[in-house]
Amino acid sequence: MAEADLQELNEQFGMPSKALEPDVVSELQSIMRIHSLSVQDLYFKWESYCIKMDMDGNSLSVESLRALKRDIQDALERSNRAHHAHIKAEKRSSGTPRSAVKNTGDVYGMLEGMTPNTPATAKLNKSGPKRRHHLETPSMARVKGNVPSSSPDYKNSLRIENQLDAINTVPTSFNDRTNPGEIIEVLNEHLKPPEPPVAPYAESRIKLNAASDLRKLGYKTLAMKSSEASEILDDRIDEFLGLVRDYKNIDESEFGNAASQSTTEIVAVGRIASDSSEGKLNPASLVLETSRRTGGGRRIPLNLQKLYGRYQFFPGQIAAFRGINSSGNEFVVKEALEMPLLPNAASTPTAIEAHRERLRGGPDAMESDVEPAPLNVIIGSGPYSADDNLDFEPLHALCSQAADTYADALILTGPFIDVDHPLIASGDFDLPEDAGVDPDTATMSTVFKYMISPAFNRLVASNPTITILLVPSVRDVVDKHVSWPQDIIVRKDLGLPKAVRIVGNPMTLFINEMLLGISSQDILWNLQHEELVGGRTADPLIFSRAPRYLIEQRHFFPIFPPVDRQKFPKVGTEDGLPTGAMLDTSYLKLGEMMNVRPDVMILPSALPPFAKVVESVLVINPGFLSKRRGAGTFARMTLFPPKVKNQELSNSGMVLHKIFERARVEITRI
Repeated sequence: MAEADLQELNEQFGMPSKALEPDVVSELQSIMRIHSLSVQDLYFKWESYCIKMDMDGNSLSVESLRALKRDIQDALERSNRAHHAHIKAEKRSSGTPRSAVKNTGDVYGMLEGMTPNTPATAKLNKSGPKRRHHLETPSMARVKGNVPSSSPDYKNSLRIENQLDAINTVPTSFNDRTNPGEIIEVLNEHLKPPEPPVAPYAESRIKLNAASDLRKLGYKTLAMKSSEASEILDDRIDEFLGLVRDYKNIDESEFGNAASQSTTEIVAVGRIASDSSEGKLNPASLVLETSRRTGGGRRIPLNLQKLYGRYQFFPGQIAAFRGINSSGNEFVVKEALEMPLLPNAASTPTAIEAHRERLRGGPDAMESDVEPAPLNVIIGSGPYSADDNLDFEPLHALCSQAADTYADALILTGPFIDVDHPLIASGDFDLPEDAGVDPDTATMSTVFKYMISPAFNRLVASNPTITILLVPSVRDVVDKHVSWPQDIIVRKDLGLPKAVRIVGNPMTLFINEMLLGISSQDILWNLQHEELVGGRTADPLIFSRAPRYLIEQRHFFPIFPPVDRQKFPKVGTEDGLPTGAMLDTSYLKLGEMMNVRPDVMILPSALPPFAKVVESVLVINPGFLSKRRGAGTFARMTLFPPKVKNQELSNSGMVLHKIFERARVEITRI
C-alpha cells in the first residue's frame, strides 16, 4: 500500500500518540483490497459496525477487524440475494397478465381490498403469503405509533424509528453505557491531581476578562455583500505579505506577481485554492490566488516538484513561495517560506502573584505558606442528548461531576438544542410535565428553560462559587444569530443562574492568567477532509498538523471555502443533511486570534478526542458529550498554580504562562 494510504489509515484509525500495529494495518489493507474501499469508506463502515455491536470504536484489534470483514461480507450476500429475488419476482409477474383475470368477474374478486395494502393484481397466487404476513407480530414502532399503516400519519410516526434502525440496531440506554468514567488519554501524567475539596470554596477562584470584543459580534446577518467579502479576502493576503516581509527581512522589490511571466525569481504570497469547485485538493488542481493589489486577483497553477513531497496545504491557506514563472503557464515553487507565529502569552510578575493568591479561595482559606490547590476545569461539547430522546442525561451527568468534585469552572460549547436532532427537527417531543406551559405558545427558549437550565440551577445550588461558560454553535436553535462568527445567545427567558456566562463563538478570554481560545466550529474535521499532504511531510499526524494550521494562520477557521455540507457525516433528520459552516465572509476578521497565541485552545471535533501541545499551545478536543446512539467523552483540566521566582518579581520583565507544562488533561468517558 502507498505510504500516503498508510498515513491516512493511522490518522483515521490510530490514536494521537500511538500508531497502528502492523497486523492491524495488514487486516485493514485486506478489507480495503477485497471490497475496493477507500480509507474514508472503511472508517465509516467501522463506525457503523461499532454502533451496531455497541462496542468502543477505539478497541481496534485483528479479531474485531475480522468480525467486521465477516459482517461486510454477510451484508453483501444479503444484498445480492435480495437483488436476485427481486428480478425473479419481476419475471413471474410479467409472465401472467393479471388484468385479464380481474375482468373475468372471478370469485376471487371477493378478496379484493380485504387485506390492507394488497393490490388486486396479486390476489391469485399471493393472497396466501399476504395473509400469513398479516398475522405477524406488529413492529414496536407501529405499536407506539398506534396508527394503521394506511394512515397518512403512519410515515411521520415511524420516521425517527426508521432512522434509528438504519444500521439494524437500537440505541443503547445512557444508564447501560460501557465503562463510564474511564480515562482514555492523559496529558502530563506525571502531574498527580489532588483529592477534591470536602466543601466548596468561600469565594470564586476565577477571574474572567474578555480579550475579544463581544460588541462586534452583534452584526446584522444575511446581509453579506460580495464586494465586502472580496475585500476581506484580499486584505488577508496583503496583511500576510507584510508579515513575511518583516519576518524574513525581504526587500519589497523581491515580491512579485506569480501569475506574470518572468525569468526573475520572486517571492509570491497568495491563497491556496483549487481550479475546480468539485473534488478534493490535489497537486494537479492546486493554484495560487493572488490579491487584486499584487496580481489582479488572478490564479496560477503551482508546480511543487522541487519541494519533493515536503508540503501540506489546504484551501484558504495563505502561503508564501519563492519561485519563478518562466513559461507563463505555472509558477515553479523552489521554496515554501515559513509563516511567522504570534508571540506566546505573558503577564507581569505582579499579576501572576495576584492570580496565585486568588487560588487560595479567600483570605482565610489556608495559610500563605501552603501551596494553593490547582484549578479544576471541566470541558464538554454538544450535542448533549442522543437521537432517540431529549432527556439530556449526559449533560446532567457532567453537571453532577462538576458538583461532586467542586469544579472551579465548567466550559460547555454548543449545540445545546441541536437543529440537527431528529426530534427537534420534526417537533415530535413533549415538554416536562412540571413545565405548566401551553405547547401552542412555547418557544425554543421555553424548551431550554425546562430541559437544560435545571441542570445548571442544581449545579450552582451545590457549588455556589463555580463559573459556567456557554459557547453557542451555529446549530443552536435557541440562537437567532445564524452565522459564524456568532453573537451570544440572549439569556432572557432561559432561566439561567447568575453563575452562567454566555460568550461568543469564537471567543478569546482570560481565566486568571490563562489565555483561552474557544470555537465550537468543527475546523479539525474540515481540515482533515480537505488538506493536501505530501509524501514526506514533517508532521504525519492530523492531530498536531491541523492545530498548527490554525496557529500559523492566526485564525479559528482559516479554511475557505468551507466543506460542502453534503460531504459531512449524515444526521438523523429526514433529509440527513447536517448544518454547514454558515460562514459570513464579510466578518471573517472577527475569527482571527488576538496579538498573542492562546495558552489553551478548545476545538471540539468529530475526530477522536485528544489533548496535545502544539507550538507551546495546549490544544484540547474533548469530543462530543453525546453521540447519536450512545455516550461520548469530556475533558478535565487540572491547572497547577504558577510559580514566580524571587528574581522575577523584582524586575519589570514579563513572565511566560507555560500552561502546557503545568496542566494535566484527562479525556474521560461520561
